[in-house]
Amino acid sequence: MTGGEPAAYARLDVMAAGPLTLVEDLGRPGLASLGVGPSGAADIGAFALGARLLGQTTDLAALECHHGGLTLRARGSVTMVLTGARGPATVDGTPVGYAAPFLVRDGSVLVVGSPAAGVRTYVSVRGGIAVPTVLGSRSYDTLSGLGPAPLRLGDMLSVGAPEGELLVDVAPVVPPAAGAATLDVAPGPRHEWLGDLLALTEPAWRVDGASDRVGVRLDGPALTRAPGFDGRELPSEGIVRGAVQLPADGRPVLFLADHPVTGGYPVVGVLTPASCDRAAQLVPGQLVRLRQASSPPGR
Repeated sequence: MTGGEPAAYARLDVMAAGPLTLVEDLGRPGLASLGVGPSGAADIGAFALGARLLGQTTDLAALECHHGGLTLRARGSVTMVLTGARGPATVDGTPVGYAAPFLVRDGSVLVVGSPAAGVRTYVSVRGGIAVPTVLGSRSYDTLSGLGPAPLRLGDMLSVGAPEGELLVDVAPVVPPAAGAATLDVAPGPRHEWLGDLLALTEPAWRVDGASDRVGVRLDGPALTRAPGFDGRELPSEGIVRGAVQLPADGRPVLFLADHPVTGGYPVVGVLTPASCDRAAQLVPGQLVRLRQASSPPGR
């Protein structure tokens, strides 16, 4: 099921798409019974900040740019803002700010470079990226292939009519850091399979290179199951964003936006919403520490 494409207020010509640039919004939650995952922006906090800085709702889609490499030419003047991973960005060669709206005039070119820390930069556009909806969302799900395809050289993106008013000229937010990251984790529904959550939080982990929007794989000392659970099988159960699953090799997987709707390995922990956002910005090789959350995840 797709929604119609609204009339374009302006357009963006894709002159370079980078390694992976996707159209994302808040996804399509509530469809797990149909086998459809939620998808949506991997770093929800950064995506929502972009919408707030443009004075518009989070119903409108933005671009999620993985590791820079994005070049756009405006056809009609467009107001934009960059959030999430911070990297060099210019309009017609002049640097533009971070978490601060700026105008890209008709014919001008925005270049988003590779970030020094974090991996996902959000390019939010006043009026939103106006591609047709699929099952109520404009997000691309890398696991199922639902939604608009990743950007390619030569694509033309429609921009919707502006909504709301610009109220803030800059947000004093801290971009993702390059050093060791700390993620807060609460006990999961199968935490007893691990015995003690400290087994998950005591080692220092490194982000495996096989990580993607489905999940972050952690590399480190293999964890063993609690007595009585070794060799046991578990029927498939529902999976949520932030679930910390313990596969057979004993190395945890942190599920992100494009996670499967079910899984057969025990979920021994669940990240807090803020830690899910931080996990979405982790770089392969980056050091990660898991810390017991002081309260259960709230979102």
